[in-house]
Amino acid sequence: MNKMEKATRSSGLLGWIDERFPLTELWEQHVSKYYAPKNFNFWYFFGSLALLVLVIQIVSGIFLTMNYKPAGDLAFDSVEYIMRDVEWGWLIRYIHSTGASAFFVVVYLHMFRGVMYGSYKSPRELIWIFGMLIYLVLMAEAFMGYLLPWGQMSYWGAQVIISLFGALPGIGEDLALWIRGDYNVSEVTLNRFFALHVIALPLVLVFLVIAHLMALHEVGSNNPDGVDIKKHKDESGVPLDGIPFHPYYTVKDIFGVGVFLIVFSLVVFFAPEFGGMFLEAPNFEPANPLKTPDHIAPVWYFTPFYAILRAVPNKLGGVLAMGAAIAVLFVLPWLDRGKVKSIRYRGLGYKIALTLFVIAFILLGYLGLQQPTPVKTLLAQIGTATYFGFFIFLWLYTFFGWEKTKPVPERVTFK
Repeated sequence: MNKMEKATRSSGLLGWIDERFPLTELWEQHVSKYYAPKNFNFWYFFGSLALLVLVIQIVSGIFLTMNYKPAGDLAFDSVEYIMRDVEWGWLIRYIHSTGASAFFVVVYLHMFRGVMYGSYKSPRELIWIFGMLIYLVLMAEAFMGYLLPWGQMSYWGAQVIISLFGALPGIGEDLALWIRGDYNVSEVTLNRFFALHVIALPLVLVFLVIAHLMALHEVGSNNPDGVDIKKHKDESGVPLDGIPFHPYYTVKDIFGVGVFLIVFSLVVFFAPEFGGMFLEAPNFEPANPLKTPDHIAPVWYFTPFYAILRAVPNKLGGVLAMGAAIAVLFVLPWLDRGKVKSIRYRGLGYKIALTLFVIAFILLGYLGLQQPTPVKTLLAQIGTATYFGFFIFLWLYTFFGWEKTKPVPERVTFK
């Protein structure tokens, strides 16, 4: 679009901006003239909700850093100062701590929707890869932020998790030392985690979110039928089964945001600790390197992978299994050779396997919070086998053509 065309389209302040920056063009390309499938359902709320929680975390985090002091003898007291003496500090801290868990809730549901409707399949492999990188950076961001309150569970949780890197042959000890910056978790670790949590990782996260959205808008959104709406267009090139994202889906997302904020507010005001899952009781005690908590467990959103780690008797094997549990998600687009995307038209075997996978993931999340016993370790091993079995089964099921699928409609449906 040249400057003369811009001038005919808009005037005043907007026209002045458009001559110097493609504001209207970007708005039309990514919002008002971005055509999304007509049949989005409940599962398509969670992408926009993840973006909302990212904004909440960044804004609340900025206000927290105004009074937080990343020093070994001051960090815990500064959090207490925020909670007790800073005006509305308790609210900002609870918004941020609840937001961390809310982020993982909406991201896990967003990922599940992608698996359920085949949103990782061609031509959307890169969207999935960017999404998985967001998930990986989000895990690092949450882990580093978890240390900052400098409470008992923060300190010892970091000590245990970082020590796992020491199990890697050859480079393990040097890698753990490099991460900590000291021979034990100390003020040096706190300072570098603070810098990474507040500056470096949020920048990477924002960049990946932008890349994720750009890749999405390049190939177009998937839908519950897994049908490519670009195959059927009218004479002006508009998809017959598409509608502009604005105003139709902006209104839909605003409704979803309203419901989410109601639930979010109920947790913040009435159950910010959420039974010890969002804020653990030991974290209300200052970190004490000489006193180990009775039971060290990570926050709930890490517990499925922690349970996989503990399910393997060998420490190195457990670390490798935990890493493999995340790495295998990256190659999912190439493991699934099926011709059908949506679960609506996939075979019964896939539906059963996905159901068992979800049950195993929830079971592992529960077991990761519990003290290990022989029975719980056995259950964790079964859950781990089911978790990895899903990916093995999916590859065999689709590679050898065992899947019996239903006919996929040419156009989207409204089930």
